[in-house]
Amino acid sequence: MNKKILLILGAVAAAAVFAFVFAKRGADTPPTQPGPTLSMSEIRPIFALSDSDGVERSISEWDGSALVVNFWATWCAPCRREIPLLNALQSEYADAGIQVIGVAVDFREDVVAFLQEIAVNYPVLIGEQEAIDAAEAFGKIRSQVTLPLIADIHFDHKIALRVAELGVDCLRINPGNIGREDRVRAVVDCARDRGIPIRIGVNAGSLEKELQRKYGEPTPEALVESAMRHVDILDRLDFQDFKLSLKASDVFMTVAAYRLIASQIEQPLHLGITEAGALRSGTVKSSVGLGMLLMDGIGDTLRVSLAADPVEEIKVGFDILKSLRLRTRGINFIACPSCSRQNFDVVSTMNALESRLEDVQTPLDVAVIGCIVNGPGEAREADIGVTGGTPNNLIYADGKKDHKITNARLLDDLETMIRRKAALRQAELEEQQPIKIVGS
Repeated sequence: MNKKILLILGAVAAAAVFAFVFAKRGADTPPTQPGPTLSMSEIRPIFALSDSDGVERSISEWDGSALVVNFWATWCAPCRREIPLLNALQSEYADAGIQVIGVAVDFREDVVAFLQEIAVNYPVLIGEQEAIDAAEAFGKIRSQVTLPLIADIHFDHKIALRVAELGVDCLRINPGNIGREDRVRAVVDCARDRGIPIRIGVNAGSLEKELQRKYGEPTPEALVESAMRHVDILDRLDFQDFKLSLKASDVFMTVAAYRLIASQIEQPLHLGITEAGALRSGTVKSSVGLGMLLMDGIGDTLRVSLAADPVEEIKVGFDILKSLRLRTRGINFIACPSCSRQNFDVVSTMNALESRLEDVQTPLDVAVIGCIVNGPGEAREADIGVTGGTPNNLIYADGKKDHKITNARLLDDLETMIRRKAALRQAELEEQQPIKIVGS
């Protein structure tokens, strides 16, 4: 194996480390138990960082060695537990050409203090600037948009303080993983002074180790207990301007957890089925789970989590709210599935209409039905409707028959009528708004 291979480990497990070591020793000394497959690269990234003494060191110093690069931070409990393993790895295999490098993605003062207490026998480089850059990048975004911005921050209280200065609208932080109480208090005091709410976000995938041991696996009760630990910290600091989320990828666990917590706190709840999946499956899971909670009257804000374009998350969230009549913005389409009775292609017509009319925000009901069996009934109840027919289709407006139209002209005609109706409806809505008197 080429000794210039670079192995990058982020919070690496002991089994993974030693799986690599055995691979270096060769096939004649296989591991007694198989380890996980690790990602290796022949290409060494080029970077330079300063060490704990402030001396800049380039990764190229160790050319010719097989590097184990461990990215860690002082606030990361698993990282701290791995240091003895990495020390042992460095001691035992240094003569074989293996070099451990620690890259601390943390603030210098914290790393230096940590290294004074914990012995490390391999070089440690500090990537403090990356954390600072992340906060400053937020400031650049803040200066360009007027939408509310929420900063999702874990462990590093200094980044929280900096983005607060830069105008964040909400901090997603779990007080329990910030570290010392003085750091938690600094963040809470800053949020209080600047009127910034905090969101506590509990996730089944990152429950505290002791709760995993207590419950054996993530459960609704474990999620609630974790959440209440963070709530208790804010209570002690007399900070009540927070909201709470308890998310899991399992629909039933999520719903049960929110129902439990809803009876224990008065603060707003932020809903979500986390890591719900790809566009189709994630939409279904989110619709079922969030729909159940919203129908119970639980939930104040929500996020749809999809492995898809974030714009799709927003669209799905709006459609969930529209289907429950909690929001009325935009067009509510009533459309039939494909069947042999259709007199025009409903599927392609609907796809085109949704795409063309995404900009329409005025609430309207539009029925697109391909045949005369259900078409007239649905069309009469909509603002604009079309019923498939032979030889021509029938357009309805405000529940009344308006005119007939051929398939060739159907799409353009519908778009024109819908836009015209939306403009009239918007004007009516604006006239109904109360008059504001400015000045005296």
